[in-house]
Amino acid sequence: MSTTIPAHLPDRLTITLWDFSWYTRTAPGDVFADLDEAFAQAVARGYNTIRICAMPYLLFGSGLDTTALRFGGLGGEYGQRTRWYDVATPATVDGRAHLLELFRAAQRHDCYIIVSSWEYQQSPAFLADDSWHQALSAVPPADRVTALADALADLLDLLATEGLDDRVAFVELHNEVQFSRLTEVLPAGADPVLGLKPYLTDGIDRLKARHPAALVTTNYAGVPVGRMRGVPENADVAVFHPYVYGVLDELVSEFALRDLSRPFPQQRAYAELLRPDAPPLEQWLPPEPDRWRVAATVVPPREVYAHDWCDPAKWDRWLYERYGDHRRSMAAALEIWLAVAADWATDHQVPLVFAEGWVGYTPLTGEFEDGPVGRDVCERAVRASADIDAWGTLICSNAAPHHPMWRMAEWQRRLNREFLDAPRG
Repeated sequence: MSTTIPAHLPDRLTITLWDFSWYTRTAPGDVFADLDEAFAQAVARGYNTIRICAMPYLLFGSGLDTTALRFGGLGGEYGQRTRWYDVATPATVDGRAHLLELFRAAQRHDCYIIVSSWEYQQSPAFLADDSWHQALSAVPPADRVTALADALADLLDLLATEGLDDRVAFVELHNEVQFSRLTEVLPAGADPVLGLKPYLTDGIDRLKARHPAALVTTNYAGVPVGRMRGVPENADVAVFHPYVYGVLDELVSEFALRDLSRPFPQQRAYAELLRPDAPPLEQWLPPEPDRWRVAATVVPPREVYAHDWCDPAKWDRWLYERYGDHRRSMAAALEIWLAVAADWATDHQVPLVFAEGWVGYTPLTGEFEDGPVGRDVCERAVRASADIDAWGTLICSNAAPHHPMWRMAEWQRRLNREFLDAPRG
Protein backbone atom coordinates (compact mmCIF):
# COMPACT_ATOMS: atom_id res chain seq x y z
CA MET A 1 0.00 0.00 0.00
CA SER A 2 1.04 3.62 -0.40
CA THR A 3 -0.22 6.56 1.61
CA THR A 4 0.19 10.04 0.24
CA ILE A 5 0.10 12.89 2.76
CA PRO A 6 -2.81 15.14 1.75
CA ALA A 7 -1.64 18.37 0.16
CA HIS A 8 -3.28 20.59 2.78
CA LEU A 9 -1.24 19.05 5.63
CA PRO A 10 2.28 20.24 6.59
CA ASP A 11 5.36 18.55 5.17
CA ARG A 12 6.37 17.91 8.78
CA LEU A 13 4.41 17.81 12.01
CA THR A 14 5.87 19.36 15.16
CA ILE A 15 3.74 17.83 17.89
CA THR A 16 2.84 18.94 21.39
CA LEU A 17 0.89 16.48 23.52
CA TRP A 18 -2.31 17.97 24.97
CA ASP A 19 -3.77 14.50 25.72
CA PHE A 20 -6.92 14.75 27.90
CA SER A 21 -5.68 17.88 29.68
CA TRP A 22 -7.30 20.14 27.07
CA TYR A 23 -10.65 19.37 28.72
CA THR A 24 -9.66 18.47 32.30
CA ARG A 25 -7.58 21.65 32.83
CA THR A 26 -10.13 24.28 31.76
CA ALA A 27 -11.00 26.00 35.06
CA PRO A 28 -10.48 29.79 35.12
CA GLY A 29 -6.77 30.51 35.23
CA ASP A 30 -5.76 26.97 34.29
CA VAL A 31 -3.56 26.27 31.27
CA PHE A 32 -6.37 25.40 28.84
CA ALA A 33 -8.97 27.88 30.06
CA ASP A 34 -8.17 30.02 27.00
CA LEU A 35 -7.65 27.78 23.98
CA ASP A 36 -6.53 30.66 21.78
CA GLU A 37 -3.79 31.54 24.25
CA ALA A 38 -2.70 27.90 24.47
CA PHE A 39 -2.45 27.68 20.68
CA ALA A 40 -0.62 31.00 20.49
CA GLN A 41 1.98 29.76 22.97
CA ALA A 42 2.36 26.51 21.02
CA VAL A 43 2.87 28.32 17.72
CA ALA A 44 5.40 30.65 19.36
CA ARG A 45 7.41 27.55 20.33
CA GLY A 46 7.34 26.20 16.79
CA TYR A 47 4.53 23.65 17.04
CA ASN A 48 2.01 23.14 14.26
CA THR A 49 0.17 20.07 15.60
CA ILE A 50 -1.45 19.01 18.85
CA ARG A 51 -2.38 15.47 19.83
CA ILE A 52 -5.45 14.86 21.97
CA CYS A 53 -7.82 12.40 23.50
CA ALA A 54 -10.95 13.53 21.67
CA MET A 55 -13.15 11.52 24.09
CA PRO A 56 -14.89 9.97 21.05
CA TYR A 57 -16.77 7.19 22.80
CA LEU A 58 -18.04 9.52 25.52
CA LEU A 59 -19.28 12.09 23.00
CA PHE A 60 -20.54 9.81 20.22
CA GLY A 61 -20.98 6.29 21.59
CA SER A 62 -21.90 6.29 25.25
CA GLY A 63 -25.38 7.79 25.04
CA LEU A 64 -24.56 9.93 28.08
CA ASP A 65 -25.56 13.58 28.36
CA THR A 66 -22.33 15.44 27.58
CA THR A 67 -23.61 19.02 27.71
CA ALA A 68 -22.27 19.66 31.23
CA LEU A 69 -19.32 17.36 31.87
CA ARG A 70 -17.67 18.08 35.20
CA PHE A 71 -13.98 17.18 35.34
CA GLY A 72 -11.63 17.23 38.31
CA GLY A 73 -8.82 15.40 40.04
CA LEU A 74 -8.71 11.86 41.39
CA GLY A 75 -9.97 12.83 44.84
CA GLY A 76 -8.44 14.87 47.64
CA GLU A 77 -4.68 15.24 47.29
CA TYR A 78 -4.32 11.91 45.49
CA GLY A 79 -2.43 12.43 42.23
CA GLN A 80 -1.86 16.13 42.80
CA ARG A 81 1.91 15.82 42.42
CA THR A 82 1.70 13.22 39.63
CA ARG A 83 2.21 14.31 36.03
CA TRP A 84 -1.04 14.51 34.00
CA TYR A 85 -3.12 13.77 37.12
CA ASP A 86 -2.68 17.08 38.94
CA VAL A 87 -6.08 18.58 38.10
CA ALA A 88 -6.51 21.01 40.99
CA THR A 89 -9.75 22.84 40.18
CA PRO A 90 -12.95 21.22 38.85
CA ALA A 91 -14.33 22.55 35.58
CA THR A 92 -17.55 22.00 33.65
CA VAL A 93 -17.60 21.85 29.84
CA ASP A 94 -20.08 21.08 27.10
CA GLY A 95 -18.20 18.21 25.48
CA ARG A 96 -19.12 18.62 21.82
CA ALA A 97 -19.09 22.41 21.97
CA HIS A 98 -15.64 22.35 23.56
CA LEU A 99 -14.38 19.93 20.90
CA LEU A 100 -15.62 22.23 18.13
CA GLU A 101 -14.07 25.25 19.82
CA LEU A 102 -10.74 23.43 19.95
CA PHE A 103 -10.88 22.78 16.21
CA ARG A 104 -11.96 26.36 15.48
CA ALA A 105 -9.04 27.64 17.54
CA ALA A 106 -6.72 25.29 15.62
CA GLN A 107 -8.07 26.74 12.38
CA ARG A 108 -7.50 30.31 13.59
CA HIS A 109 -3.89 29.50 14.47
CA ASP A 110 -3.22 27.32 11.39
CA CYS A 111 -2.59 24.22 13.49
CA TYR A 112 -3.58 20.59 13.04
CA ILE A 113 -4.90 17.94 15.41
CA ILE A 114 -4.07 14.26 15.83
CA VAL A 115 -7.34 12.74 17.00
CA SER A 116 -6.95 9.84 19.44
CA SER A 117 -8.57 8.26 22.51
CA TRP A 118 -7.21 7.52 25.98
CA GLU A 119 -10.62 6.23 27.07
CA TYR A 120 -9.55 2.65 27.78
CA GLN A 121 -6.57 3.93 29.76
CA GLN A 122 -7.41 6.85 32.06
CA SER A 123 -9.63 9.61 30.64
CA PRO A 124 -12.79 8.47 32.51
CA ALA A 125 -11.00 8.78 35.87
CA PHE A 126 -11.34 12.57 35.71
CA LEU A 127 -15.13 12.74 35.34
CA ALA A 128 -17.09 13.65 38.46
CA ASP A 129 -18.87 10.27 38.46
CA ASP A 130 -18.16 6.80 37.08
CA SER A 131 -20.75 6.86 34.28
CA TRP A 132 -18.13 7.15 31.50
CA HIS A 133 -16.03 4.39 33.05
CA GLN A 134 -19.07 2.14 33.38
CA ALA A 135 -20.20 2.82 29.82
CA LEU A 136 -16.79 1.82 28.48
CA SER A 137 -16.66 -1.28 30.66
CA ALA A 138 -20.10 -2.35 29.44
CA VAL A 139 -18.88 -2.67 25.86
CA PRO A 140 -17.94 -6.33 25.28
CA PRO A 141 -14.15 -6.54 24.83
CA ALA A 142 -14.54 -8.00 21.33
CA ASP A 143 -16.57 -4.94 20.30
CA ARG A 144 -14.44 -2.16 21.80
CA VAL A 145 -12.34 -1.34 18.74
CA THR A 146 -15.46 -1.34 16.59
CA ALA A 147 -17.20 0.99 19.05
CA LEU A 148 -14.25 3.37 18.94
CA ALA A 149 -14.13 3.28 15.14
CA ASP A 150 -17.84 4.12 14.90
CA ALA A 151 -17.53 6.93 17.44
CA LEU A 152 -14.53 8.40 15.64
CA ALA A 153 -16.39 8.23 12.34
CA ASP A 154 -19.27 10.15 13.93
CA LEU A 155 -16.78 12.69 15.24
CA LEU A 156 -15.37 13.18 11.73
CA ASP A 157 -18.93 13.57 10.43
CA LEU A 158 -19.48 16.45 12.87
CA LEU A 159 -16.21 18.12 11.92
CA ALA A 160 -17.06 17.84 8.23
CA THR A 161 -20.47 19.38 8.83
CA GLU A 162 -18.80 22.29 10.62
CA GLY A 163 -16.11 22.73 7.96
CA LEU A 164 -13.35 21.72 10.37
CA ASP A 165 -12.26 18.34 9.05
CA ASP A 166 -9.28 19.91 7.28
CA ARG A 167 -7.71 20.38 10.73
CA VAL A 168 -7.36 16.61 11.27
CA ALA A 169 -3.80 15.42 10.68
CA PHE A 170 -4.77 11.79 11.19
CA VAL A 171 -6.93 9.60 13.41
CA GLU A 172 -5.76 6.94 15.89
CA LEU A 173 -8.19 4.27 17.05
CA HIS A 174 -6.66 4.42 20.53
CA ASN A 175 -3.55 5.37 22.42
CA GLU A 176 -0.90 2.71 23.14
CA VAL A 177 -3.18 -0.19 22.40
CA GLN A 178 -1.06 -2.91 24.00
CA PHE A 179 -1.27 -1.12 27.36
CA SER A 180 -5.00 -0.46 27.34
CA ARG A 181 -8.17 -2.27 28.32
CA LEU A 182 -8.60 -3.22 24.67
CA THR A 183 -6.42 -6.20 25.56
CA GLU A 184 -9.19 -7.67 27.75
CA VAL A 185 -10.43 -9.47 24.64
CA LEU A 186 -7.29 -11.62 24.58
CA PRO A 187 -6.70 -14.89 26.44
CA ALA A 188 -4.31 -14.84 29.38
CA GLY A 189 -0.71 -14.84 28.27
CA ALA A 190 -1.42 -13.75 24.70
CA ASP A 191 0.94 -11.22 23.18
CA PRO A 192 -1.09 -7.99 23.02
CA VAL A 193 0.60 -6.59 19.90
CA LEU A 194 -0.01 -9.75 17.90
CA GLY A 195 -3.36 -10.53 19.47
CA LEU A 196 -4.93 -7.15 18.78
CA LYS A 197 -3.93 -7.03 15.12
CA PRO A 198 -7.16 -8.47 13.65
CA TYR A 199 -9.35 -6.20 15.78
CA LEU A 200 -7.35 -3.10 14.87
CA THR A 201 -7.23 -4.08 11.21
CA ASP A 202 -11.02 -4.38 11.14
CA GLY A 203 -11.38 -1.10 13.05
CA ILE A 204 -9.25 0.79 10.54
CA ASP A 205 -11.24 -0.68 7.65
CA ARG A 206 -14.51 0.18 9.37
CA LEU A 207 -13.55 3.83 9.89
CA LYS A 208 -12.08 4.13 6.41
CA ALA A 209 -15.29 2.80 4.87
CA ARG A 210 -17.06 5.92 6.14
CA HIS A 211 -14.13 8.35 5.69
CA PRO A 212 -11.93 7.06 2.89
CA ALA A 213 -9.93 10.30 2.65
CA ALA A 214 -8.93 10.27 6.31
CA LEU A 215 -5.57 8.89 7.44
CA VAL A 216 -6.40 6.21 10.01
CA THR A 217 -4.04 4.27 12.22
CA THR A 218 -3.30 3.19 15.78
CA ASN A 219 -0.20 3.54 17.91
CA TYR A 220 2.09 1.58 20.18
CA ALA A 221 4.00 2.20 23.37
CA GLY A 222 7.65 1.90 22.39
CA VAL A 223 8.51 0.16 19.14
CA PRO A 224 7.54 -3.54 19.32
CA VAL A 225 10.79 -4.91 17.95
CA GLY A 226 10.37 -8.58 17.08
CA ARG A 227 6.59 -8.18 16.82
CA MET A 228 6.29 -5.58 14.07
CA ARG A 229 4.23 -8.13 12.16
CA GLY A 230 1.49 -7.28 14.69
CA VAL A 231 1.11 -3.73 13.37
CA PRO A 232 -1.94 -3.59 11.07
CA GLU A 233 -0.98 -3.74 7.40
CA ASN A 234 -3.71 -1.24 6.53
CA ALA A 235 -2.45 1.51 8.87
CA ASP A 236 -2.10 4.80 6.99
CA VAL A 237 0.56 6.15 9.38
CA ALA A 238 3.20 4.30 11.41
CA VAL A 239 2.94 5.75 14.94
CA PHE A 240 5.19 4.77 17.85
CA HIS A 241 6.09 6.10 21.31
CA PRO A 242 9.79 5.40 21.93
CA TYR A 243 10.17 5.84 25.69
CA VAL A 244 13.64 4.41 26.22
CA TYR A 245 13.47 4.34 30.08
CA GLY A 246 16.85 2.69 30.75
CA VAL A 247 17.91 4.11 34.11
CA LEU A 248 14.30 5.04 34.86
CA ASP A 249 13.30 1.44 34.22
CA GLU A 250 15.87 0.37 36.82
CA LEU A 251 14.16 2.63 39.36
CA VAL A 252 10.69 1.33 38.47
CA SER A 253 11.94 -2.25 38.82
CA GLU A 254 13.98 -1.74 42.00
CA PHE A 255 10.98 -0.28 43.82
CA ALA A 256 8.39 -2.62 42.22
CA LEU A 257 6.28 0.34 41.14
CA ARG A 258 4.50 -1.67 38.44
CA ASP A 259 5.04 -5.24 39.65
CA LEU A 260 2.31 -5.83 42.19
CA SER A 261 3.42 -9.44 42.70
CA ARG A 262 6.42 -8.17 44.70
CA PRO A 263 6.34 -6.37 48.03
CA PHE A 264 6.91 -2.64 47.99
CA PRO A 265 10.24 -1.79 49.72
CA GLN A 266 8.80 0.87 51.99
CA GLN A 267 11.86 1.52 54.16
CA ARG A 268 14.23 1.64 51.21
CA ALA A 269 11.85 4.05 49.49
CA TYR A 270 11.92 6.34 52.52
CA ALA A 271 15.71 6.35 52.44
CA GLU A 272 16.23 6.75 48.70
CA LEU A 273 13.14 8.35 47.12
CA LEU A 274 10.50 9.75 49.44
CA ARG A 275 9.87 12.81 51.52
CA PRO A 276 10.19 12.13 55.25
CA ASP A 277 6.51 13.03 55.82
CA ALA A 278 5.24 10.49 53.27
CA PRO A 279 2.55 8.17 54.65
CA PRO A 280 2.94 4.41 54.18
CA LEU A 281 1.88 3.16 50.75
CA GLU A 282 -1.26 1.42 51.99
CA GLN A 283 -2.59 4.68 53.42
CA TRP A 284 -2.35 6.61 50.15
CA LEU A 285 -5.61 6.20 48.26
CA PRO A 286 -8.35 8.51 47.01
CA PRO A 287 -11.17 9.22 49.48
CA GLU A 288 -13.69 6.37 49.67
CA PRO A 289 -16.21 7.87 47.19
CA ASP A 290 -13.42 8.21 44.62
CA ARG A 291 -11.87 4.75 44.95
CA TRP A 292 -13.43 3.68 41.64
CA ARG A 293 -10.94 5.99 39.93
CA VAL A 294 -8.09 3.60 40.72
CA ALA A 295 -9.71 1.02 38.41
CA ALA A 296 -10.33 3.69 35.76
CA THR A 297 -6.64 4.38 35.19
CA VAL A 298 -3.79 2.16 34.06
CA VAL A 299 -1.22 3.88 36.30
CA PRO A 300 -0.90 1.64 39.39
CA PRO A 301 -1.37 3.12 42.88
CA ARG A 302 2.27 2.43 43.75
CA GLU A 303 3.46 4.66 40.93
CA VAL A 304 1.05 7.44 41.88
CA TYR A 305 2.24 7.14 45.49
CA ALA A 306 5.91 7.33 44.50
CA HIS A 307 5.31 10.35 42.28
CA ASP A 308 3.07 12.14 44.79
CA TRP A 309 5.47 11.66 47.70
CA CYS A 310 8.90 11.63 46.12
CA ASP A 311 11.54 14.09 47.18
CA PRO A 312 12.44 15.36 43.70
CA ALA A 313 16.08 15.91 44.67
CA LYS A 314 16.35 12.31 45.89
CA TRP A 315 14.56 10.95 42.80
CA ASP A 316 16.72 12.87 40.34
CA ARG A 317 19.91 12.09 42.23
CA TRP A 318 19.03 8.36 42.13
CA LEU A 319 18.78 8.56 38.34
CA TYR A 320 21.87 10.68 37.84
CA GLU A 321 24.01 8.40 40.01
CA ARG A 322 23.12 5.40 37.84
CA TYR A 323 22.76 7.02 34.43
CA GLY A 324 26.35 6.21 33.46
CA ASP A 325 25.54 2.50 33.59
CA HIS A 326 22.68 3.00 31.13
CA ARG A 327 23.87 5.77 28.84
CA ARG A 328 25.11 3.53 26.04
CA SER A 329 22.18 1.11 26.20
CA MET A 330 19.65 3.95 26.18
CA ALA A 331 21.32 5.50 23.14
CA ALA A 332 21.44 2.12 21.41
CA ALA A 333 17.80 1.37 22.18
CA LEU A 334 16.73 4.70 20.73
CA GLU A 335 18.80 4.17 17.60
CA ILE A 336 17.52 0.62 17.06
CA TRP A 337 13.88 1.50 17.76
CA LEU A 338 13.89 4.43 15.36
CA ALA A 339 15.59 2.36 12.66
CA VAL A 340 13.07 -0.47 13.03
CA ALA A 341 10.16 1.96 12.95
CA ALA A 342 11.54 3.68 9.86
CA ASP A 343 12.08 0.34 8.15
CA TRP A 344 8.47 -0.73 8.75
CA ALA A 345 7.16 2.60 7.49
CA THR A 346 9.34 2.45 4.38
CA ASP A 347 8.34 -1.14 3.65
CA HIS A 348 4.65 -0.23 3.93
CA GLN A 349 5.07 3.13 2.15
CA VAL A 350 3.43 5.12 4.93
CA PRO A 351 4.59 8.22 6.82
CA LEU A 352 6.30 7.76 10.19
CA VAL A 353 5.36 9.67 13.35
CA PHE A 354 6.75 9.65 16.88
CA ALA A 355 3.83 11.01 18.86
CA GLU A 356 5.22 10.47 22.38
CA GLY A 357 8.66 9.76 23.94
CA TRP A 358 11.65 9.95 25.01
CA VAL A 359 12.89 9.12 28.52
CA GLY A 360 9.74 7.95 30.29
CA TYR A 361 7.15 8.70 32.95
CA THR A 362 8.78 10.96 35.52
CA PRO A 363 7.28 12.75 38.55
CA LEU A 364 5.76 16.17 37.97
CA THR A 365 8.21 17.69 40.44
CA GLY A 366 11.26 15.85 39.09
CA GLU A 367 13.63 17.52 36.63
CA PHE A 368 15.59 14.63 35.15
CA GLU A 369 14.09 14.98 31.68
CA ASP A 370 14.16 18.77 31.97
CA GLY A 371 17.83 18.68 32.94
CA PRO A 372 21.00 18.29 30.86
CA VAL A 373 20.79 14.51 30.47
CA GLY A 374 17.12 14.41 29.58
CA ARG A 375 17.40 17.34 27.20
CA ASP A 376 20.33 15.65 25.48
CA VAL A 377 18.22 12.52 24.92
CA CYS A 378 15.42 14.68 23.49
CA GLU A 379 17.76 16.61 21.20
CA ARG A 380 19.31 13.46 19.79
CA ALA A 381 15.85 11.95 19.25
CA VAL A 382 14.54 14.97 17.38
CA ARG A 383 17.61 15.06 15.13
CA ALA A 384 17.39 11.33 14.53
CA SER A 385 13.70 11.77 13.62
CA ALA A 386 14.75 14.20 10.91
CA ASP A 387 17.58 11.94 9.73
CA ILE A 388 15.17 9.05 9.12
CA ASP A 389 12.68 11.39 7.44
CA ALA A 390 9.88 11.07 9.98
CA TRP A 391 6.75 13.01 9.04
CA GLY A 392 6.21 14.06 12.64
CA THR A 393 7.96 14.12 15.99
CA LEU A 394 7.90 15.93 19.33
CA ILE A 395 10.46 17.52 21.64
CA CYS A 396 9.24 15.13 24.33
CA SER A 397 5.95 14.26 25.99
CA ASN A 398 6.59 16.78 28.78
CA ALA A 399 6.86 19.73 26.37
CA ALA A 400 3.25 20.85 26.74
CA PRO A 401 1.36 23.62 28.60
CA HIS A 402 0.52 21.45 31.64
CA HIS A 403 4.13 20.46 32.36
CA PRO A 404 6.94 22.54 33.86
CA MET A 405 9.07 22.03 30.72
CA TRP A 406 6.75 24.41 28.85
CA ARG A 407 8.75 27.28 30.33
CA MET A 408 11.75 26.29 28.16
CA ALA A 409 10.32 28.14 25.18
CA GLU A 410 13.49 29.00 23.30
CA TRP A 411 14.83 25.44 23.53
CA GLN A 412 11.60 24.07 22.05
CA ARG A 413 11.56 26.72 19.35
CA ARG A 414 15.12 25.87 18.33
CA LEU A 415 14.54 22.12 18.12
CA ASN A 416 11.28 22.47 16.24
CA ARG A 417 12.99 24.77 13.75
CA GLU A 418 15.81 22.24 13.28
CA PHE A 419 13.28 19.51 12.54
CA LEU A 420 11.23 21.66 10.16
CA ASP A 421 14.29 22.93 8.29
CA ALA A 422 15.96 19.53 7.89
CA PRO A 423 15.87 18.25 4.29
CA ARG A 424 13.19 15.73 3.42
CA GLY A 425 14.22 12.39 1.94
